Amino acid sequence: MTLLSRRAAEMAATFMIGDGLLGLLQPRRHVGLWQEEAGGAQLLVRPFVGRPALRRAYGIAQIAAGLALAARQRSAFRERP
Repeated sequence: MTLLSRRAAEMAATFMIGDGLLGLLQPRRHVGLWQEEAGGAQLLVRPFVGRPALRRAYGIAQIAAGLALAARQRSAFRERP
């Protein structure tokens, strides 16, 4: 894996963790922000409108996936000579 691809994966992990944390802690506000005039993002948040518990659960999944992705990058970095 190249340095550029590791950095891209790290950026994706950071985004997933941050977005997941916001969705976990402030689900209504976070979904509301993307509900209207959001360049297509409103389609992605539609399943969460009026369902904060679902958004919180998704937030937990995002955080876990982001941490797993970041951990893989750390391992790859250690293996690099």
